[in-house]
Amino acid sequence: MNDPEIISLLEAINRLHGASARFREKVYVREMFRGGVAWEGDVFVFELKNHPAAKFAYAWSSPIEGSDKRKFYAVLHEGPVKTPTDAVKAAIVKDYQESEGE
Repeated sequence: MNDPEIISLLEAINRLHGASARFREKVYVREMFRGGVAWEGDVFVFELKNHPAAKFAYAWSSPIEGSDKRKFYAVLHEGPVKTPTDAVKAAIVKDYQESEGE
């Protein structure tokens, strides 16, 4: 597949989880947090080829405020994460916890 966004997400999955993957589908997610929209957009579902613990990964990117760069997310389908929405929720909670620790 030659879609630049998918290629970037495949690279993020490999970098973050050491796994190769194959694009499966795209799912629109809108997640609320503390009374507002925390994130909305497309989450890409990938089938993992060589990961020891997970068969799927959910990946997306978001712009970094004040920059022309993007932050890449690649959340594994394991534990409580069973859907693209679960993956977004987990990432929001992690980002929030990390920002509170600063």
